[in-house]
Amino acid sequence: MINVEGLTRTYGAFTAVDDVSFVCQPGRVTGFLGPNGAGKTTTMRVMVGLTPPSRGRVTIGGHLYRDIPNPGRHVGVLLDASAQHVGRTGREILTIGAETMGLPKSRVDEMLALVSLTGGEADRRLRNYSLGMKQRLGIAHALLGDPSVLILDEPANGLDPAGIRWMRGLLKGYAERGGTVLLSSHLLHEVEQIADEMILIGRGKIVAQGDKKSLLAGGAEKALVTALDNAQLSSALQAKGFAVSAAGEGLSVEAAPVDVGRVAAEHQIVLTDLRSGGAGLEDLFLQLTADTQREGHPEAATQQPAQAGGPA
Repeated sequence: MINVEGLTRTYGAFTAVDDVSFVCQPGRVTGFLGPNGAGKTTTMRVMVGLTPPSRGRVTIGGHLYRDIPNPGRHVGVLLDASAQHVGRTGREILTIGAETMGLPKSRVDEMLALVSLTGGEADRRLRNYSLGMKQRLGIAHALLGDPSVLILDEPANGLDPAGIRWMRGLLKGYAERGGTVLLSSHLLHEVEQIADEMILIGRGKIVAQGDKKSLLAGGAEKALVTALDNAQLSSALQAKGFAVSAAGEGLSVEAAPVDVGRVAAEHQIVLTDLRSGGAGLEDLFLQLTADTQREGHPEAATQQPAQAGGPA
């Protein structure tokens, strides 16, 4: 279990993390979401002793990271997949890790197979790795000591669609076996599929946390529906007191999909499409972190283009 209590980290007058508290439970994947510069990586660095907190503390299994003997056997960490000696091969990097943790060399081959790095790829030097290969190697290093806790910063960065699906299955299986996973990512769709709990952070403060259902429960229910006779369906829905508006080839209804389906069944109207039209995780994320976004910021609209020959 990871327990973050009143964590604050300042750099002079700048506060990178501001009184952050949350818990990551065993058997669950916790998604840690926020725009660039929101404080995610700083929080993770404090967790593993790379950055000292200004106030508050983080414990893993009830201990500060620095007090955990042979920490790689208890906590797997991936903060930067490129943070290894570029002149070493992937196999050498894992071998050094195994020797440091007191693990048998056979563990290296097990991890290479787990992350699907071939023998030829394992014997390449890190400078010749693609970003996706570095991520696979980083995940292998994090799992090397068979830890009970994983702390991963953007582990899907650089992976292709097949690699992302592989990683999703790997982390789900790890949590199902009782492991604790803290996963930072900007790939909201992926986090939405894998995370049991989600923490949204902006400007160093937590703006929302909970499971997907509870986070999205605050918005009004809405349905998107298409029928063989949209006009008949619209009239039937409005007669029941539901607000209806046109939406593409169908209708947008301020009602739960089950209520729309019930009205259609009562009037024997054939539906060709019916789904939730409520806000998703991306909408919630952008709404809660609106003042931290570069795109769409009011000041951006007032900026004039650089003159020819001037600074760009």
